[in-house]
Amino acid sequence: MSVAFTAVTVAAALWVGFSAFSVFTRAKWVVEPLAAYGVPTSWWTWLGLAKAAGAVGLLVGLFVPAVGVAATVGLVLYFTGAVITVLRARSFSHVPFPLMYLAPVVVAYLLG
Repeated sequence: MSVAFTAVTVAAALWVGFSAFSVFTRAKWVVEPLAAYGVPTSWWTWLGLAKAAGAVGLLVGLFVPAVGVAATVGLVLYFTGAVITVLRARSFSHVPFPLMYLAPVVVAYLLG
């Protein structure tokens, strides 16, 4: 396991964990766009839990690689869905935001 892989994985987990925390605390800059995209309020907790599970999975994956791969797949699917949701809402200027969370997850996987 390389230092770069470990550092990027931890950074990605913290970044995704921050995103989950932002949903749980209903940060205005997160929930206003979710509402504008048409994401039902009843889904927000589940979306936060999915991100939190992915973040924990990335960290566990440092010790149990299969868990890290599963977390990566889940997060890639999650953030791909987020990009699709933003595109469907025609909020094209918001597309970079889910990509900012997706990129470190993919880089961590590629380094591993």
